[in-house]
Amino acid sequence: MTATTPASRTARILSRPIALNGLTVPNRIVMAPMTRMFSPGGVPGEDVRAYYARRAAAGVGLIVTEGTYVGHASAGQSDRVPRFHGEEQLAGWAKVAEDVHAAGGTIVPQLWHIGTVRNQGDAPFPDAPSHGPSGLRIDGTADATPMTQADIDAVIGAFARAAADAERIGFDGVEIHGAHGYLLDQFFWAHTNRRTDGYGGDPASRARFAAEIVAAVRDAVSPEFPVIFRYSQWKQEAYDARLAETPEELEAILTPLAEAGVDAFHASTRRYWLPEFDGSDLNLAGWTKKLTGKPVITVGSVGLDGDFVHAFQGEGSPVQGLDNLLDRLEADEFDMVAVGRALLQDPEWAAKVLADRFDELAPYDAAAVKTLS
Repeated sequence: MTATTPASRTARILSRPIALNGLTVPNRIVMAPMTRMFSPGGVPGEDVRAYYARRAAAGVGLIVTEGTYVGHASAGQSDRVPRFHGEEQLAGWAKVAEDVHAAGGTIVPQLWHIGTVRNQGDAPFPDAPSHGPSGLRIDGTADATPMTQADIDAVIGAFARAAADAERIGFDGVEIHGAHGYLLDQFFWAHTNRRTDGYGGDPASRARFAAEIVAAVRDAVSPEFPVIFRYSQWKQEAYDARLAETPEELEAILTPLAEAGVDAFHASTRRYWLPEFDGSDLNLAGWTKKLTGKPVITVGSVGLDGDFVHAFQGEGSPVQGLDNLLDRLEADEFDMVAVGRALLQDPEWAAKVLADRFDELAPYDAAAVKTLS
């Protein structure tokens, strides 16, 4: 009889399958969404297909694509960011999903509207206005158009259509981007949402727009089709911003989303190991799970010593161990872990980690963002 080698602690904890509604993900490793801008005309090509398939083949259980613009003219600001509408664009995405499945992975598109981050005249639709809840940018300047009810309804419809298309062309679920100071987050945050109608005011009212998007997406897809929702406290231009100062305020925001049909949350932080509120070691993902009871993905400098801000400044980051992450996963503080820059640097990151080949991991080099390897 041949003796078997016990699985390492890393493999034992990270290799457990998990159910997200009707989807079984083979392990706890998620590829975080990272904007790459390698899709001219908004169409993901063969290089994008290979980029995602390489990571699925190397053991990433769930891939969340880079943000993809929904079918609303004001949704984006670049003709090189992929779109999730249009015949050619969706045909490209169908091939991405097919290749990821062939490599053994699962994949969801991240559906995105950037709101007032957009500048007037930006591609892909330069004649479109910039839209936001109150016409305010993150810095407080007012040079965008406050959304009417008709605008709100149009954006809700765009998200629902994108979700229906995702299921139709073979994706395993969808992630709604409600983080980082983009449109949905602009509604969440009191600094950018000064509305006096039913979409503004207290935290639950500011969450209404996102909850209506979730409900419309839920209605547009099969009951077992997973709907993931990503949110954050911080904004791209306001890293210290907070939606909630207490667990009670956070619960007021998350409860309408959970009730509308979110199957899992993706709680975005810059450093996953930092506690979110005084008096508890729980991070944002941990609090999200405690408050909603839903599966939660954590993220933030996993496997690296130094957050992504340094990458924007052209700096690299050294490799960091995973013991703290494994402790938290084993304690069920959260359920899955999203990896960003480490997977950008090394498509084989998941395979190396699951096999305890930590000595083969390379530090993050900021030059990695310039290629689609």
